[in-house]
Amino acid sequence: MNLAADPFNGPYTNGGCSTCLPAVTVSSAAALTRNPSYYIIAHASKFVRPGSVRVDTNVPGNLQNVAFKTPNGKRALIVLNTGSALQAFNIQYKGKVLATSLAGGAVATYVW
Repeated sequence: MNLAADPFNGPYTNGGCSTCLPAVTVSSAAALTRNPSYYIIAHASKFVRPGSVRVDTNVPGNLQNVAFKTPNGKRALIVLNTGSALQAFNIQYKGKVLATSLAGGAVATYVW
Protein backbone atom coordinates (compact mmCIF):
# COMPACT_ATOMS: atom_id res chain seq x y z
CA MET A 1 0.00 0.00 0.00
CA ASN A 2 1.19 3.51 -0.79
CA LEU A 3 0.72 6.16 1.84
CA ALA A 4 0.18 8.74 -0.93
CA ALA A 5 -0.56 8.47 -4.63
CA ASP A 6 -1.68 10.54 -7.59
CA PRO A 7 -5.25 10.38 -8.99
CA PHE A 8 -4.17 7.42 -11.17
CA ASN A 9 -3.05 5.44 -8.11
CA GLY A 10 0.62 5.80 -8.90
CA PRO A 11 3.44 5.63 -8.58
CA TYR A 12 3.77 2.16 -7.13
CA THR A 13 6.68 -0.21 -6.68
CA ASN A 14 7.11 -2.83 -9.40
CA GLY A 15 5.53 -6.02 -8.14
CA GLY A 16 3.52 -4.05 -5.58
CA CYS A 17 -0.21 -3.51 -5.49
CA SER A 18 -1.33 -1.35 -8.42
CA THR A 19 -4.98 -1.34 -7.34
CA CYS A 20 -4.66 -0.68 -3.58
CA LEU A 21 -5.99 2.66 -2.44
CA PRO A 22 -3.44 4.90 -0.74
CA ALA A 23 -4.05 6.67 2.55
CA VAL A 24 -4.20 9.98 0.68
CA THR A 25 -4.58 10.96 -2.96
CA VAL A 26 -2.70 14.08 -4.04
CA SER A 27 -4.38 15.72 -7.04
CA SER A 28 -2.39 18.96 -7.00
CA ALA A 29 -0.26 21.02 -4.64
CA ALA A 30 -3.46 22.23 -2.96
CA ALA A 31 -5.75 19.20 -3.29
CA LEU A 32 -5.52 16.24 -0.95
CA THR A 33 -8.18 13.55 -0.49
CA ARG A 34 -8.20 11.34 2.60
CA ASN A 35 -9.17 7.78 1.66
CA PRO A 36 -10.52 5.04 3.99
CA SER A 37 -6.97 3.80 4.60
CA TYR A 38 -6.12 7.18 6.12
CA TYR A 39 -8.80 6.75 8.78
CA ILE A 40 -7.86 3.11 9.36
CA ILE A 41 -4.23 4.07 10.01
CA ALA A 42 -5.32 6.99 12.23
CA HIS A 43 -7.64 4.77 14.28
CA ALA A 44 -5.13 1.96 14.76
CA SER A 45 -2.21 4.26 15.58
CA LYS A 46 -4.17 5.90 18.40
CA PHE A 47 -4.26 2.60 20.30
CA VAL A 48 -1.36 0.58 18.85
CA ARG A 49 1.63 2.72 19.71
CA PRO A 50 5.22 2.23 18.52
CA GLY A 51 6.76 -0.80 20.18
CA SER A 52 3.48 -2.73 20.31
CA VAL A 53 3.58 -6.41 19.38
CA ARG A 54 0.83 -8.38 17.64
CA VAL A 55 -0.16 -11.22 19.94
CA ASP A 56 -3.17 -12.80 18.22
CA THR A 57 -5.59 -12.65 15.32
CA ASN A 58 -8.43 -14.73 13.95
CA VAL A 59 -11.45 -14.30 11.70
CA PRO A 60 -14.59 -15.91 13.12
CA GLY A 61 -17.18 -15.25 10.42
CA ASN A 62 -17.51 -11.54 9.68
CA LEU A 63 -15.41 -10.38 12.64
CA GLN A 64 -11.89 -9.60 11.46
CA ASN A 65 -9.67 -8.78 14.40
CA VAL A 66 -6.13 -8.35 15.64
CA ALA A 67 -4.78 -8.02 19.18
CA PHE A 68 -1.63 -6.24 20.38
CA LYS A 69 0.37 -5.95 23.58
CA THR A 70 1.38 -2.31 23.97
CA PRO A 71 4.66 -1.08 25.47
CA ASN A 72 2.82 -0.11 28.69
CA GLY A 73 1.59 -3.71 29.10
CA LYS A 74 -2.02 -3.13 28.00
CA ARG A 75 -3.86 -5.15 25.38
CA ALA A 76 -5.53 -3.50 22.38
CA LEU A 77 -8.01 -5.49 20.29
CA ILE A 78 -9.28 -4.02 17.01
CA VAL A 79 -12.42 -5.66 15.60
CA LEU A 80 -14.10 -5.01 12.23
CA ASN A 81 -17.56 -6.35 11.42
CA THR A 82 -17.46 -6.88 7.64
CA GLY A 83 -21.09 -8.02 7.63
CA SER A 84 -24.20 -5.87 7.38
CA ALA A 85 -25.92 -7.04 10.58
CA LEU A 86 -25.23 -6.52 14.27
CA GLN A 87 -22.87 -9.25 15.47
CA ALA A 88 -22.58 -10.35 19.11
CA PHE A 89 -19.29 -11.84 20.31
CA ASN A 90 -17.21 -12.51 23.42
CA ILE A 91 -13.75 -11.29 24.30
CA GLN A 92 -11.93 -13.75 26.55
CA TYR A 93 -8.76 -13.00 28.50
CA LYS A 94 -7.25 -14.82 31.49
CA GLY A 95 -10.50 -16.54 32.45
CA LYS A 96 -12.66 -13.42 32.14
CA VAL A 97 -15.28 -12.88 29.44
CA LEU A 98 -16.75 -9.67 28.06
CA ALA A 99 -19.93 -10.02 25.98
CA THR A 100 -20.33 -7.24 23.44
CA SER A 101 -21.63 -6.57 19.93
CA LEU A 102 -20.69 -4.55 16.89
CA ALA A 103 -22.93 -3.07 14.20
CA GLY A 104 -22.47 -4.15 10.60
CA GLY A 105 -19.65 -2.25 8.90
CA ALA A 106 -18.39 -0.85 12.21
CA VAL A 107 -14.97 -1.03 13.79
CA ALA A 108 -14.18 -0.91 17.50
CA THR A 109 -11.10 -1.00 19.67
CA TYR A 110 -11.09 -2.55 23.12
CA VAL A 111 -8.27 -1.74 25.54
CA TRP A 112 -7.56 -3.33 28.92
